[in-house]
Amino acid sequence: MEFQPFQYIYKSAGNPAAPTLLLLHGTGGDENDLIELAARFGNQNNLLSLRGNVSEHGMPRFFKRLGMGVFDEEDLKFRTDELVDFVGKIAAQEGFDPKKLVALGYSNGANIAGSTLFMHPGFLGGAILLRPMQPFKVLEPVSGGHVPVFATTGTTDPTIRQSDTKKYMDLLKKSGYAVTHQELQTGHNLTQEDLHLAVAWFHERFK
Repeated sequence: MEFQPFQYIYKSAGNPAAPTLLLLHGTGGDENDLIELAARFGNQNNLLSLRGNVSEHGMPRFFKRLGMGVFDEEDLKFRTDELVDFVGKIAAQEGFDPKKLVALGYSNGANIAGSTLFMHPGFLGGAILLRPMQPFKVLEPVSGGHVPVFATTGTTDPTIRQSDTKKYMDLLKKSGYAVTHQELQTGHNLTQEDLHLAVAWFHERFK
């Protein structure tokens, strides 16, 4: 397969050196889904929001899955490379600093952001993972270089086991990522607490 371009929205903050939030939606979302949420992080950030190139019964996703919680790992590898290639080209085209790229992903979007952290360490300057799952069953630590990562998971989330989340967070830490993980008393849907914590974390590290 050949890489395909993504449908996207880019909103400039008027400062090429500002952080750029890379918005990655959940299953069934699109490039519009996280724009309003990203506004909570302030108007000083550039925004790059992508629509996943995979369709599952008409629902956009960033990579294929074989069943609920079972990822097509070969497709995930390909789609991660595809995303990294595209974002690099768009950075040059739109004129933002690719070294100040912070992923903001929910569910499926958080999972391809996590895949990027392991397949392309150093590509992201930070990551906000909302309801993430470990992207690959077998993961070896990489050199994360103290890149900050923030994650929120729900204690009653039926799609993610808390024991699996702990192993995933431990792998990120062993890779050198500076991980902040918050367990919330909620399910898979996002809450105001997710946003409040994520915004506070972002402002603390990306002023």
